[in-house]
Amino acid sequence: MEYSLLIILYYGILHAMGPDHLSAIALFSIGKNKKETITLSLLFALGHGFMLYLMAQLISYFANDELLAYGDVISAAVILIMGLYLVYLALTDKIKVDRHEHQDEKHTHVYYKNSHLHDKSILLSLGLLMGVGGIRGMLVTLSAVSSGSIGVEMILAFVIGVSIVFLAFGYLIYLVNKRVALSTNSLRYAIMSVGLFSIAIGTYNLSGVYAV
Repeated sequence: MEYSLLIILYYGILHAMGPDHLSAIALFSIGKNKKETITLSLLFALGHGFMLYLMAQLISYFANDELLAYGDVISAAVILIMGLYLVYLALTDKIKVDRHEHQDEKHTHVYYKNSHLHDKSILLSLGLLMGVGGIRGMLVTLSAVSSGSIGVEMILAFVIGVSIVFLAFGYLIYLVNKRVALSTNSLRYAIMSVGLFSIAIGTYNLSGVYAV
């Protein structure tokens, strides 16, 4: 069983490395300090992990391909809408950068549409919604390793694997934030790139759902 849990942990790590997950973390972590970056990454991991766990429990009682397909559509639609919104923000010049110092520590604040975007609640919500789409891949992995018998400890191992990557990637973004001085233009280009990438991923995922 211990080896099975390690394998599941490994597959959770692979699952979290999907570009849709990482682009969401990158977007909300750009320009943040260490505490904010780690907090945002943790919230996304908790939201994503909680939804994966909840959906796995529900699917065990209501196993249904149609239900899984709905989850795929929701996840892909969220990614696509997020990408469209980011492109809109970049094109309409609604992204602002404000720098100042508190107690000899430099702070960078990113503003959208002349107000703070509620990063924590939005990223937690994204984690929850994208977790709906991740359930199919998790169930396939767990079923393959366990020969069809899925336990709570296996779901938790998968969720821990996902969380490890999210936190590690969030810390990587913090290191980039620490070394790179963002201008409004460079931030706009970065967000535009993340937006276009999200549109491509969301469109591709939706086309895959409806092609089946």
